[in-house]
Amino acid sequence: MRIAVVCLLASAVFPSTSDSQAPVFEFIPVESSIKFDVEASVAIVGKFDKWDSTLTFTSPELSTAVLDIKIEAGSVDTGSGIKNGKLEGKDFFDVKRNPFITFHSTKVEQAGPDTVVFDGDFTIRGVTKQEKLTFTVTGKGTGAGTIKGTMAFDRKQYGMNSGIPFIKIADRVEVSIDLKGKRVSGPPVVFKQ
Repeated sequence: MRIAVVCLLASAVFPSTSDSQAPVFEFIPVESSIKFDVEASVAIVGKFDKWDSTLTFTSPELSTAVLDIKIEAGSVDTGSGIKNGKLEGKDFFDVKRNPFITFHSTKVEQAGPDTVVFDGDFTIRGVTKQEKLTFTVTGKGTGAGTIKGTMAFDRKQYGMNSGIPFIKIADRVEVSIDLKGKRVSGPPVVFKQ
């Protein structure tokens, strides 16, 4: 599945020939991933096999970026059918009633030369709270590159209060997003130097 995305993989700052154009990138799904990690007495790490992500701009200005991520919760893969089943169940993702995990950005700021922070609405199990997703951008100026992002949240704030028998699980969940792609049209995103 190819994902057409307008994205932060930007070149160095220079004026656009047309301010009405927005940069358009295409991600390479087989080289991209969404993973998670929870500290536990028995390792709980995994990934999601089915997801979609878009990052749209109304101009080359970074401040116009809107990031959306939609994950199929039932595509969780820990490498263990037992763990997958437990995570899909009502005590954790509750996939039958809440099939999707989503992030919709409400604000974006450049936090460093290659760092961008998105504030947004994170929804899991039908519960929505404000979270931050921090990305590091590599490959600026080449037309191709990587966006690596991280977000951490407290699972209990989203109603995941249960545990797994005989396994001690931390409350903090870390999510890693690694997107690789190339610019297919439009000008680069304008970053502050």
